[in-house]
Amino acid sequence: MQVEVLKSKLHQVTITEANLYYVGSITIDEDLMDAANFIANEKVTIVNINNGERLDTYIIKGKRGSGVICLNGPAARKCHVGDVVVILSYASMDFEEAKKFHPTVVFPDKDTNRLVR
Repeated sequence: MQVEVLKSKLHQVTITEANLYYVGSITIDEDLMDAANFIANEKVTIVNINNGERLDTYIIKGKRGSGVICLNGPAARKCHVGDVVVILSYASMDFEEAKKFHPTVVFPDKDTNRLVR
């Protein structure tokens, strides 16, 4: 049996840009992607703490060290610049493997979207 479990989480990052007329997706600073174990084109769920909206999209790499979290395309209507969001990804795995799995959870500075070291 396969189950879907939390693989990675960026907890409370701030939307820095919203680009309605882009092709779609979310742009994430590559440093944050590496820390959270995300890859380009990976499906993610975005949960907006400010308004309760949830949406699924895919990741585009953003400039490393920029702190960028930019919603693109129609998703830009679900969040405003300054909103705080949680970004989640999931993985399917065998039930017994899932019992032992530990997700990657990252708590960046939500004012700068930079890694806290």
